[in-house]
Amino acid sequence: MSVQDTIIEKLQDALNPVHLSVENESHKHSVPPNSETHFKVTIVAESLRGQTPVRRHQMVYNALQQELAGPVHALAIHAFAPDEWQGAAPASPDCLGGSKRA
Repeated sequence: MSVQDTIIEKLQDALNPVHLSVENESHKHSVPPNSETHFKVTIVAESLRGQTPVRRHQMVYNALQQELAGPVHALAIHAFAPDEWQGAAPASPDCLGGSKRA
């Protein structure tokens, strides 16, 4: 199973989202082709209602402990309660690290 599929499965099990998007953004970074190291998660779940942004991130981190300790180098998290969701998460900035520095 791919890292992306594992992230999806674990977040579905842990937070029961009404919307979940997991994007592999590794290709935007200085990593080998077909890497699974940089991800953007957009999650909308009732379980996030009433939680602070820090607590929401902690809930995602808790579900993905193994991935964050291993193959995942970077994780952008956009976490919303259903009534906060506007239908889109912000775009990720371009990577300027590694060999992509100007």
